[in-house]
Parts: sequence; C-alpha cells; structure tokens
Amino acid sequence: MKNIETLIDDGGEITVGAIGSIQCAATAADGSNALAMLVRREGETLNALLKRLDKAIAKFYEDGEPTDEINGPAG
Repeated sequence: MKNIETLIDDGGEITVGAIGSIQCAATAADGSNALAMLVRREGETLNALLKRLDKAIAKFYEDGEPTDEINGPAG
C-alpha cells in the first residue's frame, strides 16, 4: 500500500471508522485536500477497503480528482 505510506510520510493521514450514519468508511487527506472518502461495501474485508483506499489515493496523485463515495458527485 505504497500510496498510503507516501501520504503518511508526507504528513497526511488516513482514518477508518464510523462517519455519521455510515458504519465504516475510510478517508485520506493531506494538509489541505480530501483525497478519498470510501464507504465499506457489504462483506468487504478491512484489507480490501484499505487496498481500494490506496488505489483512490493513487488516482488523486495522477489526476487531482478526489474519490467521494460519502457525499456523491458535486453539482
């Protein structure tokens, strides 16, 4: 999970746990950006959720677009 490691090494953070009415979510943020906010899927292991988070962070690093499964698409 090299992208999670890079984010943390650069002062960013990840969070895993409940957010409001969502029983389990994983988020990633740096000092000024939310990179990813993922909702744990039915039957998804924690390891699988973290792998998806790592891929979502990679996507942000590639194109600057965050992944947001909590708030949905903007606009």
